[in-house]
Amino acid sequence: MVTSAYTNIGLLLLRLGFGGMMLTHGIPKLLKLLSGDFSFGNPIGIGAAPTLVLAVIGEVVFPILVIVGFKTRLSAIPIIITMAVAAFIVHATDPIGTKEMALLYMFAFIAIALLGPGKFAIDRK
Repeated sequence: MVTSAYTNIGLLLLRLGFGGMMLTHGIPKLLKLLSGDFSFGNPIGIGAAPTLVLAVIGEVVFPILVIVGFKTRLSAIPIIITMAVAAFIVHATDPIGTKEMALLYMFAFIAIALLGPGKFAIDRK
């Protein structure tokens, strides 16, 4: 498939923008985890500490992989799952305005998973 330079730049901006913005949500959770504070919600019933660890993985580790373009399509999947849990379980009874951000991230990472990383990624060495 032949893609234009604009398409590749667009995919890069999508990865950098949404991956970087996801880090603004994940880094505070990482700092909380590193400080030893394991208090967190337990929306899927596995315990607060494991849920916090999974949230950090989904909001820090995998977004970094998406940003650099390493295993991008696969790396987007845990982020999508994390945002689906946030939107449909954590904020299930909240109005759409409350769950909107989780949905936006979810759809952005679905697009990244479907479209791939583009030319400017480690995957495309």
